[in-house]
Amino acid sequence: MSHGKLREEKDCLNCGHIVEEHYCPHCGQQNIETKQPFHFLITHFIEDFTHYDGQFWGTLKNLFFKPGKLTSTYLEGKRQQFVPPVKLYIFVSFITFFLFAVLPPFDINFEGKGKSKLFSQKDKISEIQKAINDANAKEKLTKEDSILIAKYSPILTDSSKIDEFEETFDMDKKLQKNEITIADDNFFNRPISRKLAELEKKGYKKSEVLKGFIETTIHNLPKALFIYLPIFAFILWLFHNKKKWWYFDHGIFTLHYFSFLLLSLLLSLLLYKVSEYCSVPFINKLLYLGISCIFFYDIIYFFIAHKRVYNTKKRVSILIGFLTLWFNFFAFIFLVLGLALVSFLMIH
Repeated sequence: MSHGKLREEKDCLNCGHIVEEHYCPHCGQQNIETKQPFHFLITHFIEDFTHYDGQFWGTLKNLFFKPGKLTSTYLEGKRQQFVPPVKLYIFVSFITFFLFAVLPPFDINFEGKGKSKLFSQKDKISEIQKAINDANAKEKLTKEDSILIAKYSPILTDSSKIDEFEETFDMDKKLQKNEITIADDNFFNRPISRKLAELEKKGYKKSEVLKGFIETTIHNLPKALFIYLPIFAFILWLFHNKKKWWYFDHGIFTLHYFSFLLLSLLLSLLLYKVSEYCSVPFINKLLYLGISCIFFYDIIYFFIAHKRVYNTKKRVSILIGFLTLWFNFFAFIFLVLGLALVSFLMIH
């Protein structure tokens, strides 16, 4: 029940019908004041999803500990007892990715821990010196060797120039070793090469490009999951009786399973964050053990839910479950890589 202040008047503001109690018997609108305190917005938002009457918490309990029950109950027509599948997925997805943004599981850092920039420069100087020595050791210098010596000899006396020529030096080495061929300039590599060249002209390093690429890919994961929902349901549809099970039924199963996966992912994140601030080895081992158990439960959960919902023989259910997960694994990887490529090409 909402905590909004009820109106003293008994006429419904929406349809004008007489309201005897809290809700209009004609249109269902609650008869509360139009102006409420600011905190009402927050409580109303939480209440709208969590349902203080126990619907939300009952949904979470059944979702996590009784695989497939929510789907079976919903498909049987008992749809008032639990939170609707779409509403559940949207709320769980919002909470999960919000906390992932606030509490990122790792920091993207490609400089290397415990390795200073000066040490990296010394490595680069040694690498350049070796390449020049190898070129000078040849009886007859090639055109590439001459360019290498003329271009990188000044770096030996000015290490500050290493960053400026780092990307070019790596490319020159590949050219010298014939690692880059015409075959590299194919349909897939051409746009990537052009984008790399564009970013290099703007002064970006490879580490910066890679960091931006991974960050953008991680930010696109919610989109990838949302896009993949109908694909997952479609693969389920392919492996089941088309007359008995409609695509709609597989969609409900998918929404519930993905909601569970997001919740387990959120729980794993929280356990991992606790382990970061805990200095007791025994407790940390228990936390990591908990994360491992959640991972295996995610897989087992699917088979239990599938058996309960589709009510097939055990061997048939296991076979269909393996095939479904196998196909979905490769399909999801393909989708993530496709979004990653698009994300890379959109970096600016």
